[in-house]
Amino acid sequence: MKMSFKTPIKKIIFLTFLVGFFSMNVLAQTIPLIKVTDLLKRIKSNNDTTYVVNFWATWCVPCVREMPNFEKVNEEFKNEKVKVLLVSINFPKELDSLVIPYVKRKKIKSEVMLLNELDMDYFVPLVSPKWHYADIPATLFVNNKKDVYDFYQQEMTLDFLEQKIKALKN
Repeated sequence: MKMSFKTPIKKIIFLTFLVGFFSMNVLAQTIPLIKVTDLLKRIKSNNDTTYVVNFWATWCVPCVREMPNFEKVNEEFKNEKVKVLLVSINFPKELDSLVIPYVKRKKIKSEVMLLNELDMDYFVPLVSPKWHYADIPATLFVNNKKDVYDFYQQEMTLDFLEQKIKALKN
């Protein structure tokens, strides 16, 4: 089907619509519900990728405060073997009402997922024996080639993230 535009204004309106439609769809990401075993299987795979796994929630003030730092390192290292994973521990029922709107509003480009686990006594020790009471923010750095599995239960600064990633990827 051939489209014809009899006036330049119709062409501009049509092109504006297309740009808006595609930019909305590019910014919108699917946020899967995942089990802790699936997350661990992914980050413990035998590859040379450095994983930066941040556990956060929409209601956690320090988590929200540090989120731009994860976005910056995600952009800074996007062409290297570094993967930022933002794992929300909001309740699964909050995916549509809190997590997705937050990700869209903040235009988060890092990969986001929601941990589909309610039993903290089960999933916390699987992630790290250093993780106390599922307190967040919490960040895990994994590089399987270097046999690194470092866990930090603190707010991450941009400087710390950059230094840690540079040390692990080299």
